[in-house]
Amino acid sequence: MLIKVFGAAVQGIEATLITIEVNSSRGCMFYMVGLPDSAVKESHQRILSALQVTGYKMPTSNIVINMAPADIRKEGSSYDLPLAIGMLAAGETISCQKLSRYIMMGELSLDGTIQPIKGALPIAIKAREEGFDGLIVPSQNAREAAVVNNLSVYGVNNIQEVIEFINGKHELTPTIVNTREEFYACQSDFEYDFADVKGQENVKRALEVAAAGGHNLIMVGAPGSGKSMMAKRLPSIPPPPLSLGESLETTKIHSVAGKLGRNSSLISQRPFRDPHHTISQVAMVGGGSFPQPGEISLAHNGVLFLDELPEFNRSVLEVLRQPLEDRRITISRVKSTIDYPASFMLVASMNPCPCGYYNHPTKPCVCNPGQVQKYLNKISGPLLDRIDIQIEIVPVPFEKISDRQQGESSTAIRQRVIKARQKQEERFSGYPGTYCNAQMTSKQLSSFAQPDTKGLLLLKNAMERLNLSARAYDRILKVSRTIADLEESEQIQPSHLAEAISYRNLDRENWAG
Repeated sequence: MLIKVFGAAVQGIEATLITIEVNSSRGCMFYMVGLPDSAVKESHQRILSALQVTGYKMPTSNIVINMAPADIRKEGSSYDLPLAIGMLAAGETISCQKLSRYIMMGELSLDGTIQPIKGALPIAIKAREEGFDGLIVPSQNAREAAVVNNLSVYGVNNIQEVIEFINGKHELTPTIVNTREEFYACQSDFEYDFADVKGQENVKRALEVAAAGGHNLIMVGAPGSGKSMMAKRLPSIPPPPLSLGESLETTKIHSVAGKLGRNSSLISQRPFRDPHHTISQVAMVGGGSFPQPGEISLAHNGVLFLDELPEFNRSVLEVLRQPLEDRRITISRVKSTIDYPASFMLVASMNPCPCGYYNHPTKPCVCNPGQVQKYLNKISGPLLDRIDIQIEIVPVPFEKISDRQQGESSTAIRQRVIKARQKQEERFSGYPGTYCNAQMTSKQLSSFAQPDTKGLLLLKNAMERLNLSARAYDRILKVSRTIADLEESEQIQPSHLAEAISYRNLDRENWAG
């Protein structure tokens, strides 16, 4: 008897429909074809034990299983459930009437319990696309998949429930998630708040400007001056809050990577990723023998924080150049090419020198000038060119630390950031692909960010006196445009330019002695 059961394979962040064909005939052999990997082949033993424990017998006949399309590699243990159901239906142990209406995925334990899988959300989106009535997944993945509307999602705990459901002996209750309500309820629930930060008003301001214009930012300061503390609070003033479309895309990436928690639903806050400086190139951009999204894709629509930037491997930093420009990463391998989104805001921090105390107000630096320069040269010019705001952080004095008065809250800053972003949306509505000031082209700069005569004179003096490089010119104009938007000014004023110039510390010729 020939039976067809439906599953799905995840490739990149999209799912592909897999038809599992099971043919039972006279004999006693077992064959599995259709490019299964070792984990899929091992399912035979898991299914055998699970059926035995739950009181069912494996069909004693010649079984041939084909997983079509046969040219796509089938990976992982999530095919256990459809394979087991297919075998039972081919042996006429269970009814086959309902099988064509459902996609099912799940890993089996030896006692018949169903374990969670990766990529439940892309599979649910595919099930709805293909017009299936429902999706059967492990109960831990049900909330994640139930985000997709117009699809019945059934969470199951063991294979017994699935068998009884298909035989019509037991009804399963679909998982219902009020996506919008839950999403908007969790949006403003942040762990960290800028109100906790004592002092550092100039750094807070720089982070506000960076969030409002989508600018990449680097903080330079001594150990313990609060660089990591400030960066962790950046997602609490996101530009603007995550929309449902962005959230779905972000959740998809995290689902494929297996980073979603049990019983979790949509990601409602912008991701914050802070990889350690020992990270490899593959882990940063994604890929591997079984391609997975890297840190830059997991930070999509959020913040990528690189602490101790010069300590990162040079090759790891250089691969960031293209995603910072194109906002996507294409991973090419011999067998496949996978495209992952990678639109993130880069926030980096570093010490000014190897000992960490160069330009410190109280502690002396023990490095010689050559060492300081060598340390700064670890970050290449082209990468620094893509960082708009460079700010020095000075340690907070004791009076400020012990002050009980709270600083400005994230909510107040967030209101200003959202207002500035709305202005930018209006400005760039006729320019597809440009959403914020940081993405402006030279042509758009001359239209929207042209200072007056007074401002140009100030800019000229600053460039001559501080020996700023030519690349700093465009960056200063972009940042000053964002500052003008925060101040609700149509024209760039000299005060806006002066603030933008103060954010170019590393470009100064004499900065490192």
